[in-house]
Amino acid sequence: MSKKVLIAEDSSVIQNLTKKILEMQNFDITSVKNGQKVLDILENKHFDIILMDINMPVMDGMECSRKIRALTDSENANIPIIAITGNAQNYSLDEFREAGINDYLPKPLNFDNLVEMVKKYAEE
Repeated sequence: MSKKVLIAEDSSVIQNLTKKILEMQNFDITSVKNGQKVLDILENKHFDIILMDINMPVMDGMECSRKIRALTDSENANIPIIAITGNAQNYSLDEFREAGINDYLPKPLNFDNLVEMVKKYAEE
Protein backbone atom coordinates (compact mmCIF):
# COMPACT_ATOMS: atom_id res chain seq x y z
CA MET A 1 0.00 0.00 0.00
CA SER A 2 1.42 3.37 -0.92
CA LYS A 3 2.26 5.89 1.77
CA LYS A 4 0.06 8.98 1.92
CA VAL A 5 1.75 12.37 1.63
CA LEU A 6 -0.01 15.68 2.25
CA ILE A 7 1.60 18.64 0.48
CA ALA A 8 0.75 22.07 1.86
CA GLU A 9 2.13 24.58 -0.64
CA ASP A 10 0.61 27.75 -2.09
CA SER A 11 2.77 27.72 -5.24
CA SER A 12 1.03 25.61 -7.91
CA VAL A 13 4.34 25.09 -9.72
CA ILE A 14 6.11 23.66 -6.67
CA GLN A 15 3.01 21.71 -5.67
CA ASN A 16 2.70 20.08 -9.11
CA LEU A 17 6.41 19.29 -9.47
CA THR A 18 6.59 17.80 -5.99
CA LYS A 19 3.43 15.78 -6.63
CA LYS A 20 4.73 14.37 -9.95
CA ILE A 21 8.09 13.41 -8.49
CA LEU A 22 6.60 11.70 -5.43
CA GLU A 23 3.95 9.91 -7.50
CA MET A 24 6.77 8.42 -9.58
CA GLN A 25 8.04 6.98 -6.28
CA ASN A 26 4.58 5.44 -5.69
CA PHE A 27 3.43 7.85 -3.00
CA ASP A 28 -0.25 8.74 -2.75
CA ILE A 29 -0.40 12.56 -2.88
CA THR A 30 -2.98 15.05 -1.64
CA SER A 31 -2.23 18.74 -1.91
CA VAL A 32 -3.71 21.88 -0.38
CA LYS A 33 -2.84 25.58 -0.58
CA ASN A 34 -2.81 26.74 3.06
CA GLY A 35 -2.52 25.64 6.68
CA GLN A 36 -6.24 25.89 7.42
CA LYS A 37 -6.96 23.39 4.64
CA VAL A 38 -4.40 21.03 6.22
CA LEU A 39 -6.32 21.10 9.50
CA ASP A 40 -9.64 20.67 7.67
CA ILE A 41 -8.47 17.59 5.74
CA LEU A 42 -6.90 16.01 8.86
CA GLU A 43 -10.37 15.84 10.42
CA ASN A 44 -11.27 13.05 7.99
CA LYS A 45 -8.03 11.59 6.65
CA HIS A 46 -4.75 10.21 7.90
CA PHE A 47 -1.37 10.77 6.26
CA ASP A 48 2.06 9.24 6.75
CA ILE A 49 3.91 12.51 6.26
CA ILE A 50 3.21 16.21 5.68
CA LEU A 51 5.31 18.51 3.49
CA MET A 52 4.61 21.97 4.89
CA ASP A 53 5.43 25.22 3.15
CA ILE A 54 6.20 27.84 5.80
CA ASN A 55 4.91 30.92 3.96
CA MET A 56 1.27 30.36 3.01
CA PRO A 57 -1.84 32.54 3.08
CA VAL A 58 -4.61 32.09 5.68
CA MET A 59 -2.40 30.10 8.08
CA ASP A 60 1.37 29.71 7.76
CA GLY A 61 3.28 26.48 8.21
CA MET A 62 4.61 27.29 11.69
CA GLU A 63 1.16 27.96 13.15
CA CYS A 64 -0.34 24.99 11.32
CA SER A 65 2.39 22.66 12.65
CA ARG A 66 1.75 23.82 16.22
CA LYS A 67 -1.97 23.18 15.77
CA ILE A 68 -1.33 19.69 14.35
CA ARG A 69 0.81 18.84 17.39
CA ALA A 70 -2.05 19.98 19.64
CA LEU A 71 -4.67 17.74 17.97
CA THR A 72 -6.49 15.27 20.22
CA ASP A 73 -6.18 12.51 17.59
CA SER A 74 -2.77 11.12 18.56
CA GLU A 75 -2.18 9.50 15.16
CA ASN A 76 -2.53 12.85 13.37
CA ALA A 77 -0.80 14.79 16.15
CA ASN A 78 2.37 12.75 15.58
CA ILE A 79 2.62 12.79 11.77
CA PRO A 80 6.16 13.66 10.66
CA ILE A 81 6.20 17.24 9.29
CA ILE A 82 8.88 18.43 6.89
CA ALA A 83 9.03 22.18 6.36
CA ILE A 84 9.65 23.48 2.84
CA THR A 85 10.92 27.01 2.91
CA GLY A 86 12.62 29.61 0.77
CA ASN A 87 13.80 31.51 3.83
CA ALA A 88 15.00 28.86 6.26
CA GLN A 89 17.59 31.33 7.52
CA ASN A 90 14.70 33.26 9.12
CA TYR A 91 14.18 30.31 11.44
CA SER A 92 16.53 28.16 13.48
CA LEU A 93 16.17 24.39 13.67
CA ASP A 94 15.15 24.94 17.31
CA GLU A 95 12.26 27.17 16.19
CA PHE A 96 11.15 24.52 13.69
CA ARG A 97 11.37 21.87 16.44
CA GLU A 98 9.44 24.07 18.86
CA ALA A 99 6.64 24.29 16.26
CA GLY A 100 6.67 20.49 15.98
CA ILE A 101 8.49 20.29 12.65
CA ASN A 102 10.73 17.23 12.30
CA ASP A 103 13.00 18.45 9.51
CA TYR A 104 13.19 20.94 6.67
CA LEU A 105 14.12 21.28 3.01
CA PRO A 106 15.26 24.62 1.57
CA LYS A 107 13.89 26.03 -1.68
CA PRO A 108 14.69 25.77 -4.49
CA LEU A 109 13.94 22.13 -3.79
CA ASN A 110 16.55 19.51 -4.49
CA PHE A 111 14.25 16.71 -5.61
CA ASP A 112 16.75 13.93 -4.79
CA ASN A 113 16.86 15.22 -1.20
CA LEU A 114 13.07 15.54 -1.17
CA VAL A 115 12.53 11.91 -2.20
CA GLU A 116 15.19 10.69 0.23
CA MET A 117 13.68 12.62 3.16
CA VAL A 118 10.08 11.63 2.38
CA LYS A 119 11.11 7.96 2.15
CA LYS A 120 13.03 8.20 5.43
CA TYR A 121 10.14 9.69 7.40
CA ALA A 122 7.39 7.70 5.70
CA GLU A 123 9.10 4.44 6.65
CA GLU A 124 9.43 5.28 10.37
